[in-house]
Order: sequence, then C-alpha cells, then structure tokens
Amino acid sequence: MKHTFTILSMTLLIPALSACGDGPKSSTPWIVDRFDDIKVIRYEVPGFERLPLEQKELVYYLAQAAKCGRDILYDQNCAVNLPVRRMLETVYENYAGDRTTAEWKALEKYLKKVWFANGIHHHYSNDKFTPEFSQGYLLDVIETIPEEQFGDLNPLRETVFTAIFDPAKYPTRLNQKAGDDLLLTSSSNYYRGVTQTEAESFYAGMAAADAGNPEPVSYGLNSQLTKDDAGRLVERTWKVGGMYSAAIERIVYWLEKAESVAREPQKTNIAALISYYRSGDLKEFDRYNIGWVRDTVSNVDFVNGFIEDYGDPLGRKASWEAIVNFVDSAACHRTEVISSNAQWFEDHSPVDPRYRKEKVRGVSAKVITVAMLGGDCYPATPIGINLPNADWIRKEHGSKSVTIDNITYAYDQAAHGNGFNEEFVLRAEDRERMDKYGKLADDLHTDLHECLGHGSGQLAPGVKGGELRSYGSTLEEARADLFGLYYLGDPKLVELGLVPSSDVAKAGYAKYILNGLMTQLARIEPGKNVEESHMRNRKLIAEWCYERGAADKVIEWVKENGKTYVVVNDFEKLRALFGELLHEVQRIKSEGDYEAGRELVERYAVKVDPTLHEEVLARYSALGIEPYGGFVNPEYELVEQDGKVVDVKITYPADYVKQMLDYSKNYSWLPNVN
Repeated sequence: MKHTFTILSMTLLIPALSACGDGPKSSTPWIVDRFDDIKVIRYEVPGFERLPLEQKELVYYLAQAAKCGRDILYDQNCAVNLPVRRMLETVYENYAGDRTTAEWKALEKYLKKVWFANGIHHHYSNDKFTPEFSQGYLLDVIETIPEEQFGDLNPLRETVFTAIFDPAKYPTRLNQKAGDDLLLTSSSNYYRGVTQTEAESFYAGMAAADAGNPEPVSYGLNSQLTKDDAGRLVERTWKVGGMYSAAIERIVYWLEKAESVAREPQKTNIAALISYYRSGDLKEFDRYNIGWVRDTVSNVDFVNGFIEDYGDPLGRKASWEAIVNFVDSAACHRTEVISSNAQWFEDHSPVDPRYRKEKVRGVSAKVITVAMLGGDCYPATPIGINLPNADWIRKEHGSKSVTIDNITYAYDQAAHGNGFNEEFVLRAEDRERMDKYGKLADDLHTDLHECLGHGSGQLAPGVKGGELRSYGSTLEEARADLFGLYYLGDPKLVELGLVPSSDVAKAGYAKYILNGLMTQLARIEPGKNVEESHMRNRKLIAEWCYERGAADKVIEWVKENGKTYVVVNDFEKLRALFGELLHEVQRIKSEGDYEAGRELVERYAVKVDPTLHEEVLARYSALGIEPYGGFVNPEYELVEQDGKVVDVKITYPADYVKQMLDYSKNYSWLPNVN
C-alpha cells in the first residue's frame, strides 16, 4: 500500500551476487557523487538488452513520461522551489568568476541538495536547508551575470532570497507536531491559505455525501485546496487543462506513444490512465487501478501518477511519482511462493479474527528490475512498492507488490566495507549472522511487508480508512513492518524453503532493533524530533518492544569501552512482542481508533534522547558514511533505420550534475509560479 525505504549506509549487508541471475555486475564505480549527508549511486539494468524490441520501445516511452513530471513534485513540495532551483541553475551555468572559493563550493552543494530533495527542504527530515554561503555573496554572483539570462526570474529575485535565507519562511515542508495547525505550519503546496480545520471540514463533507458507497472516492488525492476570490474553498485539479497542465500534457504525449506499442491488457490500462489525466476524475483513476492490479502478465510495468500521501500532513494529497520496470523472472521464486500462500499467512496472523480477510484476493508479487525513476521516486527511491492504496480496491480486487532487486544490489555495493557492523554491532555472532543472511533477511522482510503486510487485514464496517489522519502513514508502515517481522521468524518460511534456518530471522531482528532504537538517529539533526513516517514506524516498534520486554531483558542496552550498544537477548520473545503489537495496530486501523493511534505514535515514535543522539552522530561521522543515498538514472536512445525503430540503446551516465541540468533543460514544463 505504501513504499518501503532502505537506509543506505545503515544496511548491515555484505556484497552478494544479484538475485537477478545475471552474475556479477560490472566493476564501474557505484558511487558517482558525494556531498553533505548524501551519496549518489549508479544502478544498472541487467537484462534490458535481451528484452524484445517491442518491450524496449515501451520502456523508452514510459521512461520519457517518467521524466516529464519532475517539475510537478518540485511545486508540490513548496511553491518557491521552481524559482529557487532555476535561479541557482542559471547562476551555476553562467557564472564566470572564481569557482574554487569556499562560498562557491557551498553554493554548489546547496544546489545539489535542492536537486536531490526536489526542493529546499531535506527529503527525509523535511527541515529547510541552511545555506553555508551568504546572501551578499549570492547577490554579488548574480550581478556578474547579464540580466537577460534570468528572464522571467528577475521579478522573483526577492522571493528566492527570502526562501533561501530567511529561517522563518518555509521552515519545514511537513509539520506533524500535535497541537499545531498542520497546514499553516507546513510549507508544502497542497493547500494554499487554508487552515487544518477548514480542510478537514471540507473533505468530511465530501465523505459524508459518499456515505454508504462501497467504492468510496479518494477525495482530494489529485488537487490543491485553496480559496477563490470570494473566500470559498475550491479545488484546483491536477489534470490536462487544470493545474500542472503543461507537464501533464507531456506525460500524456509519451503515454500515448507507450499505448501504441503496448499489448493487452496493458494497452487498455494505459488508455485508462490517459483518460484520468485528461479528466481529473478520480473514478477514472479507480478504473485504471483495477485494471492495473489485474494485469499480472505484462513483463514491462510502471507506476505513473499522484500516488502516495506521505507529504500531506492530513494524509490526503498525493505526490507525483513514476517508476518503469520489468520482471526479474529468475528472482521471482520467493515472491511467487509467498503470494501463493497468502491465505495461510492471513489465516494465521496474530490479529483479531474479525479483522482478517476471509478470502485474500488478487495478491501478486514480483521481483523487478527498475529501468527509470521519476518524481517522488528520484533520486531517492523505495526498494519495494505495494499498490493500489484504496482499501476497497485491495479488498475486492487485490494488490500488486514489487521488490526492486537492482536497486538493493546497488545499495549493497555502495555500502561494501564501510565499517558499520564493526562499529555498532557488539556481538560477533550477530555480525556473523548479518554477514551471512543479512541480504536474504532484508529481501524477505521487504517481500512480506509489501506483498502481504500492506495487503493484509480489513476495516470494520463503517470505517473508511482516513480516520487516523496525520498518524495514518506511520501506523500503516508499522502494520506492514510488523507483519513482515512476525512472519520472518515463522517456521513456515523454513517449510516453504525460503530460509535455511531461524538464523535469517535473528539477523533481521537484530538489525531492525538496532536501527529503530539507535542508528537511524544519524539521519536527524541535533535537537530535532523524528518526523518522517518510516523512521517513526521503526522507532515505534523498537521502543514499544523494548519497554514491553524490559522485565525479561528481551532487548538490552549495553555499555562497553565507553560506547553504547543494543542487543537482542531473546529472539522468540521478541517475535511474540511483534505479534502483540501487530494485533493492536491492526485493531487501531480496523476501528479507526484515532486516540489510540495518536498515543502510540506520540509516546514511542517521536522523541529523541539527546545524549544517545550525540553519540550516534559522533560515531557515524567518524566512519565517514553518508546516511542517505539516491541514484542517477540510465539513459535510453532510440536507434532508427529507414524511419523505423530497430533498437533502444542504454548507457549509464556517472555525472549527477550533468543529469540534473539536462532534466531541467529538457523536461521542465511548468511556469515559475503555479
């Protein structure tokens, strides 16, 4: 139902042959750029050259569509992002002065961060970037560049300077602090001049009018909520002829090209997506999703649209994203086994039987090779996806899950030999298990999380699915993680031949608890709380299990040689705790129990111990590891002969700056202000 994200430098993995079945990858350097807390990685697309020409051409057109929505995400993240990016790019490409000074290097790093985060706020913490160059320096640099180079950016110079240098303006992209007006204190562009109370009332009215509908519409998913000149609440729909039309028209252009080479049922599904983009009708989006989830035969597949609601503090508006992929048939065995046994897993889930699905429908899961990343999946990307998000579609028609193998492989290669295990894992037996089974544990947990976790359970009669509001994303990720963790240690996995022994679960459990309690703190600035939904989810699970298992020392803090470590002493009892918490989180979702959900998140998932945080940051810094990673995309080129496409050539660029500037030049369709 959501995305699974990895923590690049915190993965406790050793390099392994890819599950793709293609053997070792090339020796080309995996890391192509490093700046601030980020490393940029190259990923490969094994098997692309062996695809039939028709499928290669389909990948090309879908990849073009995936690049055309980039500006949409920038504007969704914050209304000033496009002018800031374009102003800095103009400076970067035209400044003829000294590029060796500290301030120029700081400006260059700031621009790289804006590219990576699709805006001026950190992609994970949501806090606005603090420039390490002065306003005076930027002004001096701009003054050396002819005014005509900036074109229609000239009237926006003050807006750009305020956005970059005034800490009081746009301080956080996404505020989830209890008690605040989450809309007025968030800088995302999903709502304009609208209070939280007004927005909640507006959509509550829509939901009430839809009461009793067994196929409820995802109201607000593809629009900005604002006010007209008379002060009335109105939606600006993201569609052809509506908001973001110029970019959506280009997306549709390439989707039509894709439709021309696609086969059924994908041809009809692409046509449904185009119809949705043209009309903005969310019922059309549901029609597309039903067709998409039923299509389990197409080798090339894709996601393109307004999908995930992590960026909206109310969990209603969806960011634009795109992924193009094809099936990695050699690696699909484990997901085929899991999905074919979906009913067994559902029937034996430790949740209230009332909230289990009596009949699991349409669960499909595959291991894929990603061929292009776009929008909210680029440069940072999930390692697993489960869609669609509408609960009624999932119940009646099923869901589709993917694990992205070539991305996890690239992460592993980039993390090889970074010293993390030796620094943070106390016990030799834990390190040995992680070395031997870490990647398998990670892959299986992702498969279980996406294929079964998000697709498991059902809502109580009368519950629509949006009752948990700002806590919904965190609790949904916790629910899927807990499902995966609980079954990772189930003897059924040994019986199915998916794991050789319980040591796989022990490797996964030790890593998960260490990450949730301790090492993910490396991603948070001093003095900050945990804000990102996936991080909150992991902290909630680890802290709850530590507290509940304290009497038996299931999880224990250990001090040795002045350093803090966390160890799991009883893996069986920990698995039982995962089951207990899954029971409660499923109840909360099924019943729409907002207060119980809020209590869980606020108590276990948010607050950071400053002493532990300081230690983690210091130890992490000493290793020289960037805690975040993202990717440069491959490039595709049509090879034509006598006016016909005869091949599609793939190349692997290793220049992050060049790719970002190319995308801004060739795939930028929106005006500065939308």
